Amino acid sequence: ELDAQAHRAISHTTRAPRGQEKHGREYFFASEQEFDAMVASNAFIEWAHVHGNRYGTSRKAIEERISQGADIVLEIDFQGALQIKKAFANAVLVFVLPPSWEELRARLERRGEDSAEVIERRLSNAAHEMAQAEKFDFVIINELFERALFDLKAIMHAQRLKYVAQRRARADTFASLHLT
Repeated sequence: ELDAQAHRAISHTTRAPRGQEKHGREYFFASEQEFDAMVASNAFIEWAHVHGNRYGTSRKAIEERISQGADIVLEIDFQGALQIKKAFANAVLVFVLPPSWEELRARLERRGEDSAEVIERRLSNAAHEMAQAEKFDFVIINELFERALFDLKAIMHAQRLKYVAQRRARADTFASLHLT
């Protein structure tokens, strides 16, 4: 967990679970037919084809968390992120880059959960995906996980200190200072 105010949204996917992944923990695993039905019923706030599978974020889950005043962290590809930005103008997009091509390949191989064909497809898609980083508000280079996590927390904290966020979160203080 990033912090008490941030909640990670769990995406739906048509891909099969990897390793120790559990339905409802890392992803909600859905059949192609279930995913089609969710698309048809407008159940996703965003969805996209990624590496031969489909991924989507539940509209209901996001709207519920927003209504509770929570910060929501979506771990999604660039297609979904750009859809989110269109739907929520105040969304903050953070692109996470690997430190090098060699390290990206090594991480995919170390995972030991994808075939050589899947790894090659992911690498061939990576150049196009990384080119989208310029459309994002922030970029984190994930060289050391602890540093990348620190950077993400710093971005979240800074966003909470913006005037409009503070005015919303600390309405009583702003009102007492006649700043409404």
